[in-house]
Amino acid sequence: MVPEHTDRGFDADIDGMRSAVMTMGGLVERQVRRAGEAIRQNDLRLVTDVLADERVVNQLHVQVDLLCNQLIARRQPIAIDLREVMAAIHAVNDLERIGDEAKKIAYKVRHLDAYMRRDTLPLDKVQTMAGLVTSMLEQALDAFLRHDARASDDLVERDRAVDKLRDELNDELVARMSAEPGSVTAALDLVFVVQSLERIGDHAKNIAEYVVNVVEGIDARHAHSGESSVMPLR
Repeated sequence: MVPEHTDRGFDADIDGMRSAVMTMGGLVERQVRRAGEAIRQNDLRLVTDVLADERVVNQLHVQVDLLCNQLIARRQPIAIDLREVMAAIHAVNDLERIGDEAKKIAYKVRHLDAYMRRDTLPLDKVQTMAGLVTSMLEQALDAFLRHDARASDDLVERDRAVDKLRDELNDELVARMSAEPGSVTAALDLVFVVQSLERIGDHAKNIAEYVVNVVEGIDARHAHSGESSVMPLR
């Protein structure tokens, strides 16, 4: 449950912070979706759109980070409020990195445009992977907005599915490079695309894990690997 305060100005500041994070998140989600569509459609206009959004994402990253730091200085939040502000700072860092990965994908789409046998590449599988990580990001942002700590476990499982698809694609692309030397450049570009998509899934999972810390006061980032987490601070 989202806490309410007797100081309505405090609530307004927290709501403004959440809104800023979601604005940045929506823009980054659009970047990832457009990058995935650019791969499938070989649409260089979408590439241009992704690169244009990247500049706005970077501006928003600076603005939200400043907003969070000002909120800490003015309101001196404690307990769940402080954890939420810190989660927002971490979340926008992950969102900025997702935007960077979308930009990398866009540049690789430009390279693939010049490959004459583009239709022989496993682009359908790459598009499937892009759809999965876009959906993960959407779920993570929704969890952040609604304080849904339960989403983390689901995203961990979905991240494993993304990792499995990454491994399958990498194996297929390496085999292709060995069998067809002329495809090495294009296949290698796709390897980097797959790597970027896998990292986007990781960042989406991170955002959901920050929500666990906000709601439960537990650092979930290493809990799934069996490592002990930090004791909650109430």
